[in-house]
Amino acid sequence: MIMRFCIALFLSVALSSPAKADRPNIVVILADDQGFGDVSALNPESKISTPNIDRIANEGMIFSDGHSSSSVCTPTRYSILTGRYHWRTHLQRGVLGGFSRPLISRDRLTIASMLKAQGYHTGCFGKWHLGWD
Repeated sequence: MIMRFCIALFLSVALSSPAKADRPNIVVILADDQGFGDVSALNPESKISTPNIDRIANEGMIFSDGHSSSSVCTPTRYSILTGRYHWRTHLQRGVLGGFSRPLISRDRLTIASMLKAQGYHTGCFGKWHLGWD
């Protein structure tokens, strides 16, 4: 089952990608529980070797001055996707789990909806914690 999903994902990405990009690719990597100095691109003396992340960082952009007003993942994800302060949601503490009411309303402008309007294909992989729709 997982192998079929991986093959389908690979084929859909490979077949939907243009041969030559007329605009830059955008990849946002959000890592939980990662210290600033853990990645060797940001700290050459890091005890953790991260050659692939280093290559991505060297060929792209690094945003190193982002701050979250919470120590858990849900508020950070909400703020990055919407550009809004997380306290503007119905969630006043903690992390959304299971089948919670979505934090992002259908009509809320997000980075994904803005990119789609410009012709980009968007996707999100990994932990969500923003409620199910």
